[in-house]
Amino acid sequence: MEILPFEIAETAHAMRRSFDRRAASLGVTRAQWKVLFRLSRQPGLRQVELADKLDVEPITLSRIIDRLAEAGLVERTPDPADRRAWRLQLTDTAQPLIAKLRKLAEGLVDDAFKGLSDQELETMRDNLMRIRDNLAAAEGCRKAANQ
Repeated sequence: MEILPFEIAETAHAMRRSFDRRAASLGVTRAQWKVLFRLSRQPGLRQVELADKLDVEPITLSRIIDRLAEAGLVERTPDPADRRAWRLQLTDTAQPLIAKLRKLAEGLVDDAFKGLSDQELETMRDNLMRIRDNLAAAEGCRKAANQ
């Protein structure tokens, strides 16, 4: 059982590495595609919210956003509720790139899960969700104990 967490981490690493190689053909770094994917799912996030969701420092995210903005893929708009904050939006120019990245991701999924039945995939998803829930519950217990 002690090797299972290592196997999960190695599998996630292999998937990221494979996607990185595929995305490099489009001139996109991992950090950039993570930002683009998150904003495609949650447009209008504030920079600080996005940094938190991606688990990166705000200054690091700011540099990534600067590059994406220079490329015309992301734009910052003032947050009407907080004049110090920026909301992030994908531009129309980003949409074709997002579509290409989604196609790459579909190919990766097809390659990675080849030979697994729909039932096996559903069971795997359920088990991974249970693991995440267990960890979240354990973390909640630790936080409560420290207060």
